[in-house]
Amino acid sequence: MASISLKNIVKRYGTGKSAVPVIHGVNAEIKDGEFVVLVGPSGCGKSTLLRMIAGLEEITGGDLMIGDKIVNNLEPAKRNIAMVFQNYALYPHMSNYENMAYGLKLAKVPPDEIKRRVDKAAKILELSHLLDRKPRQLSGGQRQRVAMGRAIVRQPQVFLFDEPLSNLDAKLRGQTRIEIQKLHAELGITSLFVTHDQVEAMTLAQRMIVMNGGNVEQFGTPEEVYHTPASTFVAGFIGSPPMNLLKNAANGKAGQILGIRPEHIDLVASGGWEFQVETVELLGAERLLYGKVGGEQVTVRVEEGAAFPKPGEVARISAREDRLHWFDAETGKRL
Repeated sequence: MASISLKNIVKRYGTGKSAVPVIHGVNAEIKDGEFVVLVGPSGCGKSTLLRMIAGLEEITGGDLMIGDKIVNNLEPAKRNIAMVFQNYALYPHMSNYENMAYGLKLAKVPPDEIKRRVDKAAKILELSHLLDRKPRQLSGGQRQRVAMGRAIVRQPQVFLFDEPLSNLDAKLRGQTRIEIQKLHAELGITSLFVTHDQVEAMTLAQRMIVMNGGNVEQFGTPEEVYHTPASTFVAGFIGSPPMNLLKNAANGKAGQILGIRPEHIDLVASGGWEFQVETVELLGAERLLYGKVGGEQVTVRVEEGAAFPKPGEVARISAREDRLHWFDAETGKRL
């Protein structure tokens, strides 16, 4: 296992005046054995950064260290990493055992050691009864487990996951998230996991890097990112539904934006703000009320069993004073 250090990592495509910058000086220290999630919208640079760590993209500037070694110019095969891709990348003509063993055979690992490693990984991933089958005979979730098994048997210093759950349906995504958590708890290998899904990020990460436009907006635990977002971008991206961000309700504080999460707004009999309800969404144990306050869109979360207004009605709401967030209207940064 090993730590990962990113020091002012830069990526540009092209040269000279025509060069296009896509990663703008990323700094991060990932601890040995830590599970870190890179999260952000499409095009934010998260997969590019992961591919730079893997050695699949050239680093334009800065230093990348895995353990105590700068690896900028090392080939991927010499970085002692294993990568799990979105599309599984399994050989269809091989059995699942052969898929998991293939990289070890190329590395000329003795057959007995290959069998020992594959059998151990298969047991961890509950694949032992499927090793003789071909990938086409498996479900999407099982194929992804084979792909993870192929990575495990290499016994790498670092695991890299590039949106590995994107091809799975919602139920399988949830199940596979649990399996990945168990896997990390058992193996303790330093892991970087890329996703655009903030729910995946919140449930998997020990710490998370929120990226936007090639920059790191925030690096912290899920609790830190959720409860003390560093910017309006983080506040609006992390959370389902996201934080309400209001300019007109900022109590006359010029140049500031007020942030308040939907669960920290209460329906009240009097006082507070006038809330024009537009739609109501039923989500089992809770309801989400969508409407407007002074022309700005606001979402309110109401617990099951509580009385709530109907679409078209006007209610009054109040934000909890101890749960308010303030951001600079010009920079978007937390105040």
